[in-house]
Amino acid sequence: MGQFKNQQEAEAAGVYISKVRSFVKREGRLTKGQAKALESYWPTMGVEFQDARLDMDALFGRKAPVVLEIGFGMGKSLVEMAENDPDTNFFGIEVHRPGVGACLSEAGERGLTNLRVMEYDAVEVFKKMLPDESLARVQLYFPDPWHKKRHHKRRIVQLPFAQMVREKLAIGGKFHMATDWEPYAEHMVQIMNAAPGFENTAPEGDYVARPEYRPITKFEVRGQKLGHGVWDLIYQRTE
Repeated sequence: MGQFKNQQEAEAAGVYISKVRSFVKREGRLTKGQAKALESYWPTMGVEFQDARLDMDALFGRKAPVVLEIGFGMGKSLVEMAENDPDTNFFGIEVHRPGVGACLSEAGERGLTNLRVMEYDAVEVFKKMLPDESLARVQLYFPDPWHKKRHHKRRIVQLPFAQMVREKLAIGGKFHMATDWEPYAEHMVQIMNAAPGFENTAPEGDYVARPEYRPITKFEVRGQKLGHGVWDLIYQRTE
């Protein structure tokens, strides 16, 4: 805090003091296109954080199943899914502002009306804004695996997180995870098999083939050429 006694005093002097968050914020630099997209499309597709439950039908201007993706990166896959499935509403949450800008740019160019995005901590959005049983599917693709053992506690897929997801999924709704790090895939299986109210949808074993709705990324193609694997897991809420 330096010469300031508290946060309020610093803000009064026009100085911003960073606050502790539950994620690592990678601000990055906005390109001119990303900045323009934020200015142009945020009013129609952006959602501000609020400590109040969302009305999903009002948010999208219609009643339709809602698919929510946590950490959509640059948004290319999310936009492609929204374009390919116009009868479904898509909601993306990302903390990386350039990614939000890139997603809005792509969505705006394609004229999408079934996509909404937030730039915020997904855990807080789940806790404060999402109504219970409001989601048809939750997507978590290629989250940070936190490779080192001492960092495993930072992995987002833990029992409390699984419980939080379950509460927001409708009965029969699905939690779809994907990772290119096999030890993390095994961790996901261990957690989700222990999480009450879920069942693994794999016809045999623990993993499923990549569903057609999840686009394959250039990153995946490159990894496959190098012999790297990708593991998809889909768990369904049963109660």
